[in-house]
Amino acid sequence: MIKLTKFNSEAKKKGEFVLNAEVIETIEETPDTVVTLTNGKKLIVDEGMDEIVRRVMKYRRALKQFN
Repeated sequence: MIKLTKFNSEAKKKGEFVLNAEVIETIEETPDTVVTLTNGKKLIVDEGMDEIVRRVMKYRRALKQFN
């Protein structure tokens, strides 16, 4: 699980949420960062693509410690 900050440009509201890193299919910067999940849902987040990749790698390393 990784913590991200959701961005809602219409309401100018932001909020943190936790995402299961295993359901991320793609990450794009267009210029906003768009995370596409395996179910097709798209999330726009404040974090950049490189930061999300770093958090996913950290999450996966932590999982390996338990195996």
